[in-house]
Amino acid sequence: MKKLFSISTMILLLTACAPEVGSDAWCANMKEKPKGDWTANEAKDFAKHCVFK
Repeated sequence: MKKLFSISTMILLLTACAPEVGSDAWCANMKEKPKGDWTANEAKDFAKHCVFK
């Protein structure tokens, strides 16, 4: 039971570290990320939230 709790806590903490899509921090991270590494969804979200705000 302790192991399950530890794993679920770790997952929660790791997912909380990523900035929310569309936030200023997320836009800044995407500008630094090579465009060839973007997914189609990331490109769409970047255009929607960072370019055409």
